[in-house]
Amino acid sequence: MNEKVIGLLNDARMRELHVISQYMVQHYEWDDTGYSKLAASIKQIAIQEMKHAERLAERILFLGGTPTTKPSDEAKKGLGIAEHLRVNIALEADAINMYNESAKVCAQELDNISKDLFEELLAAEESHLDQFQRTLDHVEKLGDSYVATLID
Repeated sequence: MNEKVIGLLNDARMRELHVISQYMVQHYEWDDTGYSKLAASIKQIAIQEMKHAERLAERILFLGGTPTTKPSDEAKKGLGIAEHLRVNIALEADAINMYNESAKVCAQELDNISKDLFEELLAAEESHLDQFQRTLDHVEKLGDSYVATLID
């Protein structure tokens, strides 16, 4: 059992559990306030993050560890659209850094399966980051006229 790799996997799982909670809070808030298009989009990303958390748990179990059930932080609530998007961008940028470093360590530990898992997750997180950055860019440049398009 490689405790170092299991620790990295559990750190990633804690992060995934946090973003699941964060994105579902946003989904509920945005759906409740009529921004159903934005709510549906963030819900899909939360579901992808749920799948990431599950894959990490499966790998941890395979390596003989115990998957954590504790998120790395509490979800932020009651923010405006732009503020939530900034939170999301920071979360995804952090994940990209974390997963890049974790992939390197896994390669050094000769665990190419875990390295490959981190690289797969990395690609998804980069896609999420791009989506959040584009949406925030539209909100900031186009303002209320863009935000109005997010209403059902």
